[in-house]
Amino acid sequence: MNESLKAAKELEQQGISSTVINMATVAPLDQEAILSSVGKTGLIVTAEEHLIQGGLGSMVATLLAQNAPAPIEMVGLRGYAESGKPEQLLKKYHLTYNDIVASVLKGIARKS
Repeated sequence: MNESLKAAKELEQQGISSTVINMATVAPLDQEAILSSVGKTGLIVTAEEHLIQGGLGSMVATLLAQNAPAPIEMVGLRGYAESGKPEQLLKKYHLTYNDIVASVLKGIARKS
């Protein structure tokens, strides 16, 4: 979550307003918060220290496909990770706030 908050601050400095939603669990998924947010922004970026497949990214993608199709970018693991220091792992697996910012910018470009 810390990386997401850092990303939100960086985006704000670039003149881009964002909303960070803390999804502590995917079951039950807070569908109302997700659909409300995408209704305002037209874009969702998920960020998780978990596999995207079967994780938050997949759950949100399914929800959007069924209710409010919109661009979605996913920041997360695409395969199993190794052990190590958190800062090193975040960088190695592209889970830093810079990676989140890049995904937001990519999603914004897809909306245009």
